[in-house]
Amino acid sequence: MREKHSDASDFAIRGPIFRADLPGLCHRVCDLLADRAGTEVSCDVASVPSDAVTVEALALLQLAARRRGCRIRLQGASEQLRGLVAFLGLRDVLSEESVSRPASAAD
Repeated sequence: MREKHSDASDFAIRGPIFRADLPGLCHRVCDLLADRAGTEVSCDVASVPSDAVTVEALALLQLAARRRGCRIRLQGASEQLRGLVAFLGLRDVLSEESVSRPASAAD
């Protein structure tokens, strides 16, 4: 069973994200996860655009987290971003349980 690390975001990703940003972003998140094996960390994605590079970045971060025994839970994902994740066939990587609905959509 995974320990939930916190209700607040552990880190946030701001956009736009470019492919050239991906190695540095992965490195920074891996550093954050280094001592958190078995935990679930949350990532605020409210300000990222809904595009293919963003989805690629999120999938790479989830893969890196899982390799370290962690899981990333997204917070603030827009309907457009969630729709793009589904369209690209990545629901298993960024599944609905790891995608928190924005507060306005939960009402």
